[in-house]
Amino acid sequence: MFVGTHTPRLDEKGRLLVPSRYREALAGGFYLTRGQGPCLHVYPRADFERRYEELRAATATNPSVRDYLRVMLAGASEEELDKQGRFTLPPTLRSFAGLDREVAVVGAGERLEVWDLAAWDERFAQAEASYDGVQLDDLPGFL
Repeated sequence: MFVGTHTPRLDEKGRLLVPSRYREALAGGFYLTRGQGPCLHVYPRADFERRYEELRAATATNPSVRDYLRVMLAGASEEELDKQGRFTLPPTLRSFAGLDREVAVVGAGERLEVWDLAAWDERFAQAEASYDGVQLDDLPGFL
């Protein structure tokens, strides 16, 4: 499970140094794709493949799922960490998420999210402001 928030910088070549605590989970390769936010989602290979199969099974009857799957896969990139624990973010995905130098790498359970730091700070402030008002009964599958 991915947890925590880290604020590394992209280097001049668009490479991201993955925090050491996450490297073992990504060592077998991973997928990078568009997230909602805008941010990028980073899934370990097995988790991405499982998620794909779940979505694929739902596409036969749900046009919204088909569209979501198309967008998710059209922007996906299969990646591996180099010996220093880095990977290069493809320019199209950097552009989609508005990533320049300052980023936030956020643990989101089964995946990591990569945000522009200012966009993350704003989104987190909004979520934090409503945190106390969340009724746990409203969270599906939580209790």
